[in-house]
Amino acid sequence: MIAKVLTVAGSDSGGGAGIQADLKTMLALGVHGMSVITAVTAQNSLGVQGAWELPVEAVRAQYRSVVDDIGVQAIKTGMLASAELVETVAELIGGTDAPAVVDPVGVSKHGDSLLAASALDSVRTKLLPVATVATPNLDEVAQLTGVRVESEDDLRRAAAAVLAYGPRWVVVKGGHLPGDAVDLLTDGSEEHWLRAPRHDNRHTHGTGCTLASAIASQLAKGQPVPEAVAEAKNYVTAAIAAGFPLGSGIGPVDHGWALRVRE
Repeated sequence: MIAKVLTVAGSDSGGGAGIQADLKTMLALGVHGMSVITAVTAQNSLGVQGAWELPVEAVRAQYRSVVDDIGVQAIKTGMLASAELVETVAELIGGTDAPAVVDPVGVSKHGDSLLAASALDSVRTKLLPVATVATPNLDEVAQLTGVRVESEDDLRRAAAAVLAYGPRWVVVKGGHLPGDAVDLLTDGSEEHWLRAPRHDNRHTHGTGCTLASAIASQLAKGQPVPEAVAEAKNYVTAAIAAGFPLGSGIGPVDHGWALRVRE
């Protein structure tokens, strides 16, 4: 039986991030992807030109429709936009017996805000406590905790600050630091430092969505968290290396790199 993964996130009309990136990742990793769309964005390689969140009742209805009939082995969350949506999704996840990967999306690759400032407290107090794995980048760590990471030495302090809100595990993504791309995965007792060479490639749109979806896909297939995160990072690293230009701005990672390798 194929493992089933549900993404609860926004739509990226340009196809590089959001729901579109999530479903491509899930297909590439051999699981059945399903979606709850929380917002629609007008988005391309240059940025986000507009965003419209869906009503809470539409989000709730999509979730119940999928979970009550089909079931899920893992859930991934992305853009949730408002406090009301964050709290609704947190409540839904809390009532579902499946691991949840929370990507606390705050801003886009281009610096466009994707989360209302009023929703930050709901992320801290409602969403992070139901997360199996939280995957903040350095900007999101600063937004949520006030901790600013300037070097690898700060990653441990950043992880502790996020764990204080209740997720079982956190991956602090150090991709914005100089040098190798290093992430810290920890549950507060064991640590896993994940390193990968930094590829000279500006086409990195969708990396955060892709990593979180890859982790959820591996969890759905029954992998423990450390193995799931390590395999997800390997997948994303290769996808970044294969990233390609699209439009006149930042292109996407190549979610289908493994499919093209086989051709």
